Amino acid sequence: MAAGLEDLFGDQPPGEPDEAAGERKRAMIIAAHPDDADFGAGGTAALLAQAGWEVCYVVATDGSKGTDDPAYTTQTLIETRDREQRAAAAHVGVNDVRFLGFTDGELVYSRDLLGAITREIREFQPFAVYTHDPEPVIINNSFVNHNDHRITGLATVDAVYPTARDRLNFPEHLAAGLSTHKVRELYLWGANEPTFDVDISSVVDAKVEALLLHASQFGDRDQFLSFVEARWRDEQGRALERFRRVVLFR
Repeated sequence: MAAGLEDLFGDQPPGEPDEAAGERKRAMIIAAHPDDADFGAGGTAALLAQAGWEVCYVVATDGSKGTDDPAYTTQTLIETRDREQRAAAAHVGVNDVRFLGFTDGELVYSRDLLGAITREIREFQPFAVYTHDPEPVIINNSFVNHNDHRITGLATVDAVYPTARDRLNFPEHLAAGLSTHKVRELYLWGANEPTFDVDISSVVDAKVEALLLHASQFGDRDQFLSFVEARWRDEQGRALERFRRVVLFR
């Protein structure tokens, strides 16, 4: 029997769908590159999966630029990162992984990108969507927020509201049998001013192991572990994922 959200998340659980109104326990995590979903919300995904939710990863780009290793060609890197992402997702209980196939490092805001994300939302019908915060260019005066992250986050926010909701946006989706959809909660990682903390201490090992399955990206295990320990732990020693939470009007 799946555990409840309050049991798994503690004092600050995410919202619960109104199943009597047809809402479903579904969360969609939309990321720019293979491994971004695991970095941004892998622990939360694991907790939701433990609570009996269906969780889906959508990856906007093919990951084709993410290496300095001359042994990779563009095609072998794409294939490798696809396999790594599927394995990492499965490690935290996510078996639905979708790639939109846009070229890594060349993502632009376009009607094609917006339509592709809107289609995924309409097909999956998630209660909650998790993605990159599109606003910061610099995060915590420490990290440059990759342009692909910003574009993916902005297109996802726009797809959540109003595009997925409005039937005259991409009417070809409806003609293909999909319906409009209202996402109820939106969570943005990489925010400079997060409002919602998820204590992932109980699943942090699974998150770390999922990330290490991206072997093309994180080859030095000890160095990687030192990096994430410094990045994720708070003063009390808890491992946290931090989001800006938006509860949309019904």
